Amino acid sequence: MAIISGIQTLKLSPSLYKPRSFLFPIKTLTLTLIPSLKPRPPSLCRAFSPRAVQIADPSVKEEKGATFAKPQWRAAIDFKWIRENRDLVAENIRNRNSAANLELVLEIYEKFLNLQKEVERLRGERNVVANKMKGKLEQSARQALVEEGKNLKEQLVSLEEELAELTDVLQLEGQSIPNITHPDVPVGGEDNSALRKMVGSQREFSFALKDHLQLGKELDLFDFDAAAEVSGSKFYYLKNDAVLLEMALLNWAVSEVSKRGFTPLSPPEIVRSSIVEKCGFQPRAQNTQVYSIEGSDQCLIGTSEVPVAGIHMDSILSESTLPLKYVAVSHCFRTEAGAAGTATRGLYRVHQFSKVEMFIFCRPEDSDRYHEELIGIEEDLFTSLGLHFKTLDMATGDLGAPAYRKFDIEAWMPGLGRYGEISSASNCTDYQSRRLGIRYRPSPSDPSPRSNSKKGKGSSSSATRFVHTLNATACAVPRMIVCLLENFQREDGSVLIPEPLRPFIGALEVLSPKGQ
Repeated sequence: MAIISGIQTLKLSPSLYKPRSFLFPIKTLTLTLIPSLKPRPPSLCRAFSPRAVQIADPSVKEEKGATFAKPQWRAAIDFKWIRENRDLVAENIRNRNSAANLELVLEIYEKFLNLQKEVERLRGERNVVANKMKGKLEQSARQALVEEGKNLKEQLVSLEEELAELTDVLQLEGQSIPNITHPDVPVGGEDNSALRKMVGSQREFSFALKDHLQLGKELDLFDFDAAAEVSGSKFYYLKNDAVLLEMALLNWAVSEVSKRGFTPLSPPEIVRSSIVEKCGFQPRAQNTQVYSIEGSDQCLIGTSEVPVAGIHMDSILSESTLPLKYVAVSHCFRTEAGAAGTATRGLYRVHQFSKVEMFIFCRPEDSDRYHEELIGIEEDLFTSLGLHFKTLDMATGDLGAPAYRKFDIEAWMPGLGRYGEISSASNCTDYQSRRLGIRYRPSPSDPSPRSNSKKGKGSSSSATRFVHTLNATACAVPRMIVCLLENFQREDGSVLIPEPLRPFIGALEVLSPKGQ
C-alpha cells in the first residue's frame, strides 16, 4: 500500500556516493517497457527494493575528497543470483519501469569480487610471512620479513578500507532492484491490468443521484471546512452517525477476519524510518507519501503493513508456527503528494484515515495460495455488503517495488461516476523478509515444539529460510463510507445501512436527515 510525504524537507542529490579512483561515476539509466517475462522464477524469489537514501549526518563519511553514505541497514541481497539471471532481472526492471541500474550493480559487484580476491591474496601472503618468522632466522632475513610484513599490512589496510566502502555502495545500489514479478502478471501500465472477476452490477436509481459530499452535508456527517482551518486541506471531521459508521466498519472487519484465524493487533503508528525503508517505501525521497518527524528517525505510518511486518524483525521462527496471520487496526497518514483531480474531493483521498489490514508470514511454497485466500476474504467481505466491484490483476507498471503480484479491488461509486480502488492484496515473497531479517527453521524429520527465538538463539541443524510476506486491506474506512453512502442512498435523502453492519452500529438500519 502507498505511504506519505515529509514534514521534514530534504534535498537529495542523484547519488550520495562519490567514488574513489578505483570506481566509476554513479549514473542513472532510463529504461523502457519490453515484452513480459516467460519463465517462472524460482520459488524463493530474489527480492530487493528502492534505494535506502540516508540523511546526511552521521552516516555520511568524508575522506580525501570522497563522500558516500554508509547504509544504516543491510538487505540479504543475493548478488550472485542476480548476475546469473541478469537477463531475467533486466527484463523485470524494464517491465516495471524501474529506475534501478542493473549494469551499474553488476559492474560494482565485479569490482567487489576482484578486490575481495586481492584482499584474500594479501592476507594469505601475510600469514606466510608470519609463519616464517616463527622459526630461527638470521637477523638480516628476519628484518627482511619484518619489512615485507609491514608493507603487506599497509596494503591490506588500504584495500580493506576500499573494500568496505565498495561493499556499502554495492548494498545501496542493490537495494534499488525491485522484486521479481509473477509470470502471469500483465506487462504495461495500469490500463493493461487484467480483469479477474466482476461482482454484481451497477444499481439503477429512479431519482437524481447525490455524491457523498452532498449526502454527508444533508445528513450532517462531515465537516471539511473546520478541518481545513484546523489541519489543512484533505482533512475532515466525522460527525454524528458517521462516527458510529466508522466504528461499525472497523469492528465488523476485525470480527469477520478474526473468524478466519487472524490474530487482532493494534500496532504503533509511529515507526523508525529504517523499518519503512525495509518494507520497500522511501520516506526521504522526493514526492514521498511518508510523513517524517522532524529531528528524529521516525515516521507516521501510511499503512499498518509496516509495523506488522516489523513485529518479527531479526527473528528465526519455527516452521510449526507458520503461517502467522494478523489483522491490524490503525490510523494511516499519507501526504498524497502529486494527487490531483476530481477523485481527490471529499473522503476519497485524504491525509488521515482508519484502516483494517491483513498480514501473513508463511513458507515460500505457500505464498501463492495465501494470496488467493486474502483476495477471497476481501471479495467475500465486499460481496456481503452488496457492493458492485471488480477485481484486477495489476500490470507490472503499477506494482510497487516489494510486490511480486498485486490484486486490486475497485468498487462502483455512483456519485463519482467511476470505479474507485477500495482494497488491494499483495504477495511480496521474500522481498521484505530479506530486509527485515525474518527467517524460519524448517522442522526436522522428528518435529518437536519450539518457541520463536531471536537470531542466533536456539539450535538446530536445519538451514534457515526467509519467510514470505503478504498484505491485504480488509477495510479502508473513508472509501467504504463513500461506497455505502452513494450506493445505498434513497430518494428521501436517507441511506440504508447494509445488514452485516447493523449489529455493530446499535441495530441502526437507516441514516436519515435531521428532522425525519
